[in-house]
Amino acid sequence: MSIDTGTTCWLMVSALLVMLMTPGVGLFYGGLVRKKNFISMIALSFVCLAVATVHWILIGYSLAFGSDIGGFIGNLNYLGLSGVSADAGPAGYPPMIFMIFQLFFAAVTITIVTSAVAERIRLSSFILFCLIWLTVVYCPIAHWAWGGGWAQQMGLIDFAGGTVVEICSGFSALALAFVIGRRAGFGEHILEPHNIPIALLGAALLWFGWFGFNAGSALAVNSSAVTAFINTNIAAAAGTLTWMFASWYRGKPSSLGMVSGAIAGMVAITPAAGFVTPLVALFIGAVAGVLCYVMMIMRLKKNVDETLDAWAIHGMGGLWGTLATGIFAAAAVGGFTGLLEGNSSQFFINALAAAVALTYSFVVTWVIATVVDRTVGLRVTEGEEYVGLDICQHGERA
Repeated sequence: MSIDTGTTCWLMVSALLVMLMTPGVGLFYGGLVRKKNFISMIALSFVCLAVATVHWILIGYSLAFGSDIGGFIGNLNYLGLSGVSADAGPAGYPPMIFMIFQLFFAAVTITIVTSAVAERIRLSSFILFCLIWLTVVYCPIAHWAWGGGWAQQMGLIDFAGGTVVEICSGFSALALAFVIGRRAGFGEHILEPHNIPIALLGAALLWFGWFGFNAGSALAVNSSAVTAFINTNIAAAAGTLTWMFASWYRGKPSSLGMVSGAIAGMVAITPAAGFVTPLVALFIGAVAGVLCYVMMIMRLKKNVDETLDAWAIHGMGGLWGTLATGIFAAAAVGGFTGLLEGNSSQFFINALAAAVALTYSFVVTWVIATVVDRTVGLRVTEGEEYVGLDICQHGERA
């Protein structure tokens, strides 16, 4: 079979767009921390990209997409990319392109988790945590949903990663935040963002990259890709406006709130992107903007220092989106029916998969973080935290 050049080109472009999201997260998070930790947050995003790349090539891809073992994990038949061809596969594009497309999903997912450790993580400890987490949290959940695991066998529909990326990263971040503890001065002093324009730039890169993230997940140049492309933008716009109006009701409509709402909308539409109509995408994004804003306020009231709100935005937004997919999936759009079209089983399948992914990612991340903390220590010293991670971890100033 000859290579389908159109599809292959689209997947390569989509992979590049998803890759751009990893430094986009770094810039978004970097602008939200204090200046003394700015380099640290951006550096963590590059570390995630590099570590995820090596891990994925050696074992990660095989664990996620290798032949199924008991519905839980893939085998090691693709170890070191053995048997992953650069020639055309059954779908017309090379399996190697699918591999790197999925690699960038893994990289951006672990980068989102850095929300929980902003301004207080030891770089060496994070690298160790990252390697273990990708192996025992991300790869199994990716296999469940997309690699032939139990959730896919049961009938889960997750277009671009509501369970695999969003729920997984958000609830992992919450567990990690509980283990590493609050930043010094949290709840006592105002720990303000040092560079809002940089955060806005990072959010813009995320919005741009998300088109590849969602539309590329159609794995073809077809109507599903077009639908996902359009729905991504609609949900982002709806989330922007509802978060803005919710925060405006309580005070002033901050620019950070607007872009946080956009991200919330895109998170929520991710599992549903190719399965729902544009009007439903508008509704999903609008609900996500309000829901994630309320969750952020609740986190602050509970004095939980999950610093950059991966749980409120990605965890809760992904949970809402996965449930909404089971409710609103329309046969006329993506070929699947949800609760509103009389298929109640689809809603319960999605709800079960979401609940298992939520519980597994939270509990296993808690265990990993606790083991790393008690063996090598997750956190910098009090003096190093006071000086800032840019100096103590990298020897640089922003």
